[in-house]
Amino acid sequence: DGKLIINGKAITVFAERDPSSIPWGSVGADYIVESTGVFTTIDKASAHLKGGAKKVVISAPSADAPMYVCGVNLDTYDPKHKVISNASCTTNCLAPLAKVIHDNFGIVEGLMTTVHATTAT
Repeated sequence: DGKLIINGKAITVFAERDPSSIPWGSVGADYIVESTGVFTTIDKASAHLKGGAKKVVISAPSADAPMYVCGVNLDTYDPKHKVISNASCTTNCLAPLAKVIHDNFGIVEGLMTTVHATTAT
């Protein structure tokens, strides 16, 4: 029936391939996390706005959406942006630590390796 029940609370779930077909506004979902790995540009992720969402956070790097990482550059966030990227899981692990080291000691260059599970992209 399109509901997931957790501790007696009904949560509406959707199964749509096209994000513009998801009626976010009808369930009061203002902030959407786009984590399919498919809709990673502003244009594609903006499809969620058509369904009533107010903001979209892409959980992957984006070719054109402003990118913010907590502890690194979140203070530069501009609320006028309706679609932003929260970078990648790798960036979110590495960047805060690299920022602290760079701010205190300086980093000239670096190398890191990621071992990651298979994803859609």
